[in-house]
This record gives sequence, structure tokens and C-alpha cells, in this order.
Amino acid sequence: MTVPNRILLSGDEAIALAALHGGVSLGTGYPGTPSTEILEAFGKLGGKAQWAPNEKVAMEVALGVALARGRALVTMKHVGLNVAADVLFTAAYSGVSGAMVIVSADDPGMSSSQNEQDNRRYAVAAAVPMLEPSDSQEAYEFTLAAIEISQRWQIPVLLRLTTRICHSKTIVTTHRSISERVEARFEKNIKERVMIPAHARPAHRRLRAKLAEIAEWNELSPLNRQIRNGNGNALGIVTSGVAAMHTIEAAPDASILKLGLTYPLPMRLIRDFAKGVDECMVVEEGDPYLEESLLAAGIAVRVRDEMYRFGELNVSRVVRMIAGDTSPEPAPPRGKAPQLCAGCSYRTVFETLKKLNCIVSGDIGCYTLGALPPFEAMDTQTCMGASIGVGLGMRHVLPEAEARRVVSVIGDSTFIHSGMTGLAEMVYNPPPTGHVLLILDNGTTAMTGQQEHPATGRTLLHEATNRTSIEAVVSAMGVKQVDVIDPVLEDVRFEQLLRERLASNDLSVIVARKVCILAVGAIRQYERAAEQKSAQQAECPT
Repeated sequence: MTVPNRILLSGDEAIALAALHGGVSLGTGYPGTPSTEILEAFGKLGGKAQWAPNEKVAMEVALGVALARGRALVTMKHVGLNVAADVLFTAAYSGVSGAMVIVSADDPGMSSSQNEQDNRRYAVAAAVPMLEPSDSQEAYEFTLAAIEISQRWQIPVLLRLTTRICHSKTIVTTHRSISERVEARFEKNIKERVMIPAHARPAHRRLRAKLAEIAEWNELSPLNRQIRNGNGNALGIVTSGVAAMHTIEAAPDASILKLGLTYPLPMRLIRDFAKGVDECMVVEEGDPYLEESLLAAGIAVRVRDEMYRFGELNVSRVVRMIAGDTSPEPAPPRGKAPQLCAGCSYRTVFETLKKLNCIVSGDIGCYTLGALPPFEAMDTQTCMGASIGVGLGMRHVLPEAEARRVVSVIGDSTFIHSGMTGLAEMVYNPPPTGHVLLILDNGTTAMTGQQEHPATGRTLLHEATNRTSIEAVVSAMGVKQVDVIDPVLEDVRFEQLLRERLASNDLSVIVARKVCILAVGAIRQYERAAEQKSAQQAECPT
């Protein structure tokens, strides 16, 4: 099936379309802005897409697909790759039989994230090739290229995006037939797939040999592009990703080397480019990854001022950077502070936590907004699942009166993601004063757009599937005091229950269950559709 077309697509949607055209067997991941829409779009296009409990599991599932000669796409935001890194580093050694493309969607400027890490560093650390598209067209083309590179060299490939690429829409011209999915087949190969030390040592050498071949191929790769302008001998700029688009507009008289495959770098190409200009500089968002790589290779480049390391770039900032302007930048316009939705059940929860003067060890999700006025009722927030461990640490060392005020607060999706290991720690090493874990269950992954997770009992496309019972898991893991309560309809009882549990020396988990006010209508529709489908199947069992 050939689909010649011109379509207005976001970068996320372009990747989904390329995955379909590239014969991806399975797309898996964990929802996280700005990557979430990739799998949602892939599923709507007819691809097989599913949410995993967390990014590590998603990476493991994708690796299994690729070891069985399938083609896998695994998606996550930048901090998600921290969770999946354990798999990534060893998968680079074991390699793949099919293809494995890992999307890392970075968030410069922290539009919806807790840090501003630059995941280009992961390509170097894990020793996997990395591509960086600069618009939706390249998001489409580079995804197809990543599949081909992964298949050719039997290596995982990192596709690194940023928020602007993910969410900005540009025209995409499609020119590919939809590839037939490769028939999966397992081939026994213990020496290359079982990473015990005796096998991993030669695997490391094979990995470095692959990277050397890819680096040589990259010297003439069509993924890199030179733009020679009229007065381009004066200034040459090396750039990549969305920064390249800003640079093309900001420096119409400069020569530009736009890199697409940014690890391993085409050093001969870069060196020849730098020799052909009077002065060379790097324009990049985030860390000085390219700049440091060029300087380490002995290529003279102008060093960027540290002020341009922070936040997103735009055309005006790139103009200032090229001019060497280090004067204070204008303050960005103040936006409206985010707030919990009117009618959100979390409001009642945080009002109660504040009233009881609790020390709240918090987590990632809508409820993180409980740290802001008018509640100011969350005292720590680090990463997914950290609320339990951090809360336990405080309970272990604080004086008894303060220790009894500590409550860990986590959401339903976050608990499934990485809360269960914290709960195991809570059961295994209980503080003398016990501990209170509050699981806020709103029946969806609300912060990223109301996606499903294992405790909702619905798939990525909102169809009925097996459901994980949070309270059953908690009880099975050894917590004896487990309560489920509606914190809005039973607000008085909720406060009384929380007082009682804080005064106890026992371990306690309170599941505060109230469906997200924004998702309740859609959830009712999903449930009605599931009931109708079940009734139809009962009438026509064949």
C-alpha cells in the first residue's frame, strides 16, 4: 500500500505514521509529556500500541520484540529513560535481531518536568546511535532511518526529540509503502543474548566495532546537511535538532552544518566544515554536548556563554548568542499559575493534610499541584515513586512527634509505575512509628491527558482488559490496615481516619478513590461500550 500524501502533522504524529510505514510490530511506553501522543496516534492508525506499567518494563518488552526479529518502538519522556537505563545499557551489548527504536522526548525549559536533563548524554554513555530531527518531516524520515540503522547493525537506536518538535506541526510528505511486518522467529544464540561476564566482554568489542562502522557511514550520510550561504566563509555554525531551524532563520549569511545523526559524530565532515570558515561555533539547546565533542576532537569553536544552557532556544536568543550578547535577557511574561481543577477530589485531600499539619512526601502527578497556594501541603517531590522511600527516611530519623506527621502521597498510575518497591521497603523496614501511605486513585493517568494504566482495567485504546486491584496488591504485600474511601463524599470520615492512622504505630495505606472530574464522562462511555461488547459476545459466542 503506497500513501503519497502531504499532511500537517506534529512531530509525535509523524513518528507514529513512520512507525506504521516502517512495519513496527509493537509500540510500547509510558505516558509522559511531550511523548504521549506518539503511541496514541500509532494505535489510532491501526498499529499495535500499549501502555506499560513503567518505562523499564516498556523497554524490556520492546527488547523482547526486537530479539524475536520484530520491529519495536518504545517511547518516553526524558526522565523516563532514567527508569529504563538499566535495560538500555545492556541491550546495546546484546544487540537485536530486528529493530528497536527508543524515543526520548526531552523538555528544555521544563514545561512539564522536574528537571532539564539532556538525554544526548545517554547515547554516549550507553553507546547507541542517536538521531535528532528538526521538524515533523524529519521526525517521519528519521524514524524510518532509525529502523533501518537498527536492523542493519542490529543495535538499539535513540531518537531524541524536544518539546517543540513533539508538539509543533509542519507539513509531512509521505513517500513510503507500508512495510510488511517481518515474521517473528526466535533464534537461539546464548553467547550473544545472555550477558554474563564471559559473553559481555566480546559483546562490548562487537558494540564498539558497530559504532566505528556507523561513524564511517555517517561521514557521507544524507541525514547530515550543509547549507552554504553568500558570506558563509566568515562564520560557520554546527547545529542539530530544533536549534538548526532557529539558526537558519537567525543567521542567513552564515554557513550551517546541520547534523541529523549526532552520535557517533562525523568528525571528518565537521573538521572539513570548520576549516572552510573563519570562525566556527555551535548552536545547541541544553548541555554543550556538540561543543564539548568538537573541542575534545581538537576542532576550534567559539565557546557558548553559560546563560544559553538554560531553557528553550528561539530565533531571538540565537541572534543574541551569535552576537555574543551576554546582557540580561528580558524576563518572560508571567503566565497563570497551574491549579487543581475546580471540583477535583485532591482539593479535599490537601485541605485535610494542611489542617492536620502533615509533613507530606509527595510524588509526580496532578496532585503535585498541592504544593502550590492555597494548599502548600506538599513538602518534597523528586521522581516517580520517591514519595514512599523519602517519607520512610524521614520517619526513621525525625523525633517521634514530627515523625508521626509524615505522610507519603502517591497517585494510582504512579503507584503502579514505581510505588510497589517502595511499599515493599515499608513492609520490610517499618519505622518505629509506623507509616501512612495515601494512594490518590482518580482512575486515570490524569496529568498527561487521561491515559489508562493497569489499575483502570482498560487498554491504551480504552478497551476492557484485566485490572490490577491496588488494595489487593497492598494487602498481599503485607499491609494489614488498608482502607478505601471517597475523600469527597466521606470527607469527615476521611479526616478522622487519617488522624487515627497517624496516631498508630502500625503501617497503614489509605486508598482515596474518586474518579477524575475531567475523565468521568469518558470513563462511563468506555464502560458502556465494554458492556455492549460483552452482551454481543454472549449472544453470538462464535
